[in-house]
Amino acid sequence: MSHYRRWPYPRVLAHRGGGALAPENTVAAIRVGRAHGFHGIEFDAMLAADDVPVLMHDDRLERTTSGRGEVAAHTAAQLAALDAGTWHSRAFAGEPVPTFEAAVRECRAHGTWINIEIKPAPGAAERTGDAVARATARLYADLIRAGGDAPAQIEPRVPLFSSFEWKALAAARAAAPDVPRGFLFDRVPPDWRDELDALGCASLHTNHRHLSRELAVAIKDAGYWLFCYTVDDPARAGELLAWGVDAYCTDRIDLIQPDAWSPDE
Repeated sequence: MSHYRRWPYPRVLAHRGGGALAPENTVAAIRVGRAHGFHGIEFDAMLAADDVPVLMHDDRLERTTSGRGEVAAHTAAQLAALDAGTWHSRAFAGEPVPTFEAAVRECRAHGTWINIEIKPAPGAAERTGDAVARATARLYADLIRAGGDAPAQIEPRVPLFSSFEWKALAAARAAAPDVPRGFLFDRVPPDWRDELDALGCASLHTNHRHLSRELAVAIKDAGYWLFCYTVDDPARAGELLAWGVDAYCTDRIDLIQPDAWSPDE
């Protein structure tokens, strides 16, 4: 699905909602990102035990919540009862693990665009891709249009799916074919173009630390959008943009300024 349309989304995203300034993947983080002027965010979606999508990066609870064990062993209600804020700072004590729907509604209410990373627990790639895509299709039913995953037809207020998991993106495509997709790589493999084409992806997402100017140019020359994570140095951000990188996310929303963006551009 190569193309040459200009990237239609915000170019600088707050990583996991509010970068380093808030507990990741919470509604509080989304509000912090918005308070710092960010029009776009990235967050992670995983399934709870009852197949309700929630915001979570790790497949275990210990790092970012007061709970223990696997995320997939807890229902959404049980996750909501945990403290997902104190690990960051006292100011966020008691912040719950939000459902995907609650996070999306917060974003939609304030015009915040989302890069949704589908983050399945081990063995749950297809179920997670399907559930997140179906929830997205329902929550954006008023904006999603036929053929909307094609770059020329993209509605810039509709989220972009991304994932490291092939099966998750394939399931998302089957469940919500009109929502655009990007394939995530830590290191871009030699067959990156075949991978993107097979999933009908509009963009390639990668770790900026492993990206070279030559590879960036090749990806852009092939007609794909190029997104990098997680860029925390303003000088490096400038270098990447000079290479043709379309957008990136950052944890340092206190150092890197958001861009001005209108979804009608």
